[in-house]
Amino acid sequence: MKRNYLLGFVSAFLLWLAWPPMRFTAPLLLIAFVPLLTAAEDIIRSDSKKKGKKIFWLAGATFFVWNTSCIYWVFNSLDAVNPAWVAALISLIPFGLAAVLMTLAFWLYYRLRRSFSKVVSYAGLISFWIGYEYLHQSWDLAFPWMTLGNGFAEAHSLIQWYEYTGVYGGTLWVLIANILAFELASQKENTATGYAMKKRLSLVLAAWVILPITISLVIYTKYQEKTNPANIVVVQPNVDPYMKWGAIPADVQVQQLIRLSDSLGQPNTEYFIWPETSIPQPIEEDEIRGNVNFLTVQNFLSKYKNGNVLTGIESYLLYDMAKTPTARFEERMGKYSDIFNTAVNIENSSKVQFYHKSKLVPGVEQMPFATALSFLKPVFAAFGGSSGGFGKQDKPSVFYTQSGMGVAPVICYESIWGEYVAKYVVQGAQFIAIVTNDGWWGNTSGKDQHMDYAKLRAIETRRWVARSANTGISCFINQRGDITKKSKWWEATALKEDINLNDDITFYVKHGDYIAWAGTIACGIFILLLTLRRLFGGKR
Repeated sequence: MKRNYLLGFVSAFLLWLAWPPMRFTAPLLLIAFVPLLTAAEDIIRSDSKKKGKKIFWLAGATFFVWNTSCIYWVFNSLDAVNPAWVAALISLIPFGLAAVLMTLAFWLYYRLRRSFSKVVSYAGLISFWIGYEYLHQSWDLAFPWMTLGNGFAEAHSLIQWYEYTGVYGGTLWVLIANILAFELASQKENTATGYAMKKRLSLVLAAWVILPITISLVIYTKYQEKTNPANIVVVQPNVDPYMKWGAIPADVQVQQLIRLSDSLGQPNTEYFIWPETSIPQPIEEDEIRGNVNFLTVQNFLSKYKNGNVLTGIESYLLYDMAKTPTARFEERMGKYSDIFNTAVNIENSSKVQFYHKSKLVPGVEQMPFATALSFLKPVFAAFGGSSGGFGKQDKPSVFYTQSGMGVAPVICYESIWGEYVAKYVVQGAQFIAIVTNDGWWGNTSGKDQHMDYAKLRAIETRRWVARSANTGISCFINQRGDITKKSKWWEATALKEDINLNDDITFYVKHGDYIAWAGTIACGIFILLLTLRRLFGGKR
């Protein structure tokens, strides 16, 4: 049994070594599951009892080590949460829940192996894993950070075909490659049949790995952007997120943003991108045109004829009655209110456009399953904001300039949802603006992973990404996923780039996560098979 756990930890190590921000190691994902599959097969073929329990704990240990080693930095963002037991409860979502779902997918594969052929079992493993990933990006406890396809973000030249498949194409690539590699390693050469099978598997595995890489490199080297330039400035004010509210006055922060913007602004600059919650003072949306900080920004824009500021703010709306599930009653005003993590577009006119963050962080920005768990509202209120969580809008919306340019305002956590970002493009977004605040995690790999994932959105949509981080890494990413300019960690700076706008729609943007849908449907079919076999049949 010790040998099996050692093999499991070898898989965990290879998965960690292949994960961003590690460089040049992403192809290890294509073989990283082989040691774990070998250990599971040893248990399946052994004479020991309680095989299912042993495989469950083996997989659980493997995936917990891998998952935790890649997202250890989440602990840093919980430092300000009080009491400590609330922080511990929320930490279960990224650390414990993801590992449990991975383990269940692997354990269900074992259940199939007990009753069905290897081919059926492997198809089930692929479906269970994709089903877990899609569930973990779709429900109220969503944290799709560890989707296998994300692992190639540092090796973006190898996955240019994501414009057709999205990250789930990467997941499928990884799983099938590992299954083929495991079967190849399991074949015996002491018979003519075994030798022939090993030769065939070698050819199939080589084709499965090399062909997508070759196609991707051809796309990467031949891809040409259509010339349609727009001058964009992204700003990184470098305000400590733990001092942003209260310790530094909002007007001082706005003046810092203006100074940095002016340092690179030119007459034809069309967008200044400021980070998430750049203006930390809550603003009532219906009264924003009279807000002193809003007026300061408009005054700054007066020297830029076609200029716009896209910035993050914290905003709220007031209602006479509870219009939304997240609205709470404000006794002081005698009204209900909704608080939003908002992106706002400010221009040289009275027109103001708002976008309310839709993909909210579970526990921190929204209470999961709010209706069913309404009795837990006081617990989640410990994180600040409204006791029912932040308000949100149901679907993305695009900001349009007076000249007709369309931009996707993507707020922080939302940038790891490929299909959601694609919906902006369907609505007419010609480039993607990501506004974020990665300073909560400190100088850890979290900020690097978050930036790397933005490269995947650029490839999937073939749109430039202008990324403005309060503290973290601000950058520009072109339509191939190359970072053309980026800031350093923990520096106040601004970056300027002439990007190319794009109106073309990729296959992935048009069809979304079709691989995930197919995998999830297959997952349901295989679970039904297991249920029927348990009810009406025994082990094979």
